[in-house]
Amino acid sequence: MGNEKQDEKQEMKNEQIREMGSLNLNEGKDKHKIKLLTIIGEIEGHEAVSGNAKATKYEHLLPMLAEVEDSEEIEGLLILLNTLGGDVEAGLSIAEMIASLSKPTVSLVLGGSHSIGGPLAVSAKYSFIVPSGTMIVHPVRSNGMFIGVTQSLRNMIKTQDRITKFLAGHSHMTQQRIEELMLNPTELVKDVGTLLEGREAVREGLIDEVGGMSDALGKLHEMIDEERKKKSKNL
Repeated sequence: MGNEKQDEKQEMKNEQIREMGSLNLNEGKDKHKIKLLTIIGEIEGHEAVSGNAKATKYEHLLPMLAEVEDSEEIEGLLILLNTLGGDVEAGLSIAEMIASLSKPTVSLVLGGSHSIGGPLAVSAKYSFIVPSGTMIVHPVRSNGMFIGVTQSLRNMIKTQDRITKFLAGHSHMTQQRIEELMLNPTELVKDVGTLLEGREAVREGLIDEVGGMSDALGKLHEMIDEERKKKSKNL
């Protein structure tokens, strides 16, 4: 009977990973209840990603983030990132939602967090990047047909401004410096922008610290402990 329950529990975990790329971590020595969330591939928004490309669907993430905020069974959120970017509106909405969570949140950039992946990386209360991780900061691009009128250009500038303001508001960089890196013509082939490797991203103030899984989990446990102490003082 005990083995059946264990198998059932494991199958539920496997299903959660397969379907949502998420997992509840609660078997550590501190018994903290942590939600693990992975954001990989392309951020899918209003249009489905074509072909066999890996995608993170924002309609999956938003309810999950609402659950993180509301549930007493979740004390903190760990976000693992390896994304090329994707839909700007979807990416920003996810980033805004993560930033608005009242619970401890930590992000870890593994392979890369490019384009709209930048706001997602800095949306957590504390961010890490592995030494070989990369972040690409570049201007907003237009896919497909672009209507060459002033209003279209104005809309793109406004969208870019929203991204740079978010990055500046949730990191240690100024909006001016972000725009300088974004419009750098010397770094990328056939594009403008800047590629920052792990330590460069920290040196620029975009990411808080260079580290790996143990560092990110350790920081999150520390933040949850602090939160528990605050709650016990208020009782």
